[in-house]
Amino acid sequence: MLVAGAGDECSRRAIVVVGAGAAGLWAAQRAGVLLQARGERPDVLLLEKTPRAGTKILASGGTRCNLTTTLGPQSAAQLFGTEGGRFLKTAFRVLPPSAVREQFLAWGVPSVEAPLDKVFPASGSARDVRDALVRACEAAGVEMRRECPVTGVELDGNGWLVHLADGRSIGARRLLLSPGGKSYPGSGTTGDGYAWLAALGLEVIPGAPALVPLVSPAPWVHELTGLSVQDAVVRLRDTEGTILGTRERPVLFTHRGLSGPGAMDLSHVVARAMEGHDARGSGTPGFTMEVDLLPGVTREALADQLRVAAARRGAPTVVRLLAGELPRRLVETVCRQAGLDAQIRCHVLPRAKRHLLVEQLKALPVPISGTAGFDEAEVTAGGLALRELDPGTMRVKRFQDLYVFGEVVDLQGPIGGLNFQAAFSTAELAAVAAARG
Repeated sequence: MLVAGAGDECSRRAIVVVGAGAAGLWAAQRAGVLLQARGERPDVLLLEKTPRAGTKILASGGTRCNLTTTLGPQSAAQLFGTEGGRFLKTAFRVLPPSAVREQFLAWGVPSVEAPLDKVFPASGSARDVRDALVRACEAAGVEMRRECPVTGVELDGNGWLVHLADGRSIGARRLLLSPGGKSYPGSGTTGDGYAWLAALGLEVIPGAPALVPLVSPAPWVHELTGLSVQDAVVRLRDTEGTILGTRERPVLFTHRGLSGPGAMDLSHVVARAMEGHDARGSGTPGFTMEVDLLPGVTREALADQLRVAAARRGAPTVVRLLAGELPRRLVETVCRQAGLDAQIRCHVLPRAKRHLLVEQLKALPVPISGTAGFDEAEVTAGGLALRELDPGTMRVKRFQDLYVFGEVVDLQGPIGGLNFQAAFSTAELAAVAAARG
């Protein structure tokens, strides 16, 4: 059977990797290195639909690229939930976060630690991360073809066929798929891989935007645009008051709602519930994000602080008392939400109003109506069901020589380099298994 690439090729490639994102680049270079180490020709072909590799890497972390985490492998895996953590146990043990940092250092990209368990390239440039991966592929003898969109994959009697948009096909003895999810579709990740996998009869969990800003219809929220609370605890509740998730992370108020790790880590819950509705949140609010603005102070201690202030001679105003703990603009808004004048002095604050103020400070209710959608999502929740994969190799259980990894798999962790780590670790397993043949 004749297959084609740059020109007609009569033999199948040993390994074809689809998708030159973080996972695909890592897998391609590792497969090439391992084949060379065995004295074999590094017959690895990497296909990318867009004009450049690693576009999403360049946009990540505010163009800084939070490439991994300071957490150990077990702690990092647990942040993917019970099922995800169990699945990633082997991957994170084989390639832990520390090994990712060591590899990038060997490629000339030292890294530095940052708050919230983050790791960035010391240069602060995501381009250095992307370029290191591309150079590693070149050094490993990987052939990369850009602007080469794939339309589907098919198993035939001699291995795999990768069908291209120009009507030609490329044969592969072993096929590695990392086409990404649906987040940041402008980078080329438009969910193409889901259809390929479904056509093979595999279970695919519908994709939903994750790690994405939340939308609120409340004008007072929009008025706080640009204000952040670094020490906050957020709780997402549904219309019945049930807590759907809790995070102790920073929160940022925006012109549309809430952003920052605290809000974005729980955004996939909102996105899932909004399925079948307007995912951008034009409907009736269905959630409340409670923001504890002073998590280090109990309700009782806060109430005592107000009572003590009320007993002092020349009792301070509420805004003056709290301005040392929180931004003044935020205190004024909290007071308005509690039905108070921020300039009221503590000694004339009624007991009932004092209680309401404490509740607003400890659980400021922000109505949430949806998410900003895939265009602003950092990752995708959903993808190939974990039950379809061998967690030790990322091989699809029902097929020989087919490996699926990266964001196209139903794995999603919180902000903090966890999703890049999952991409690298699952790519490592796939590359090792494929190189062994």
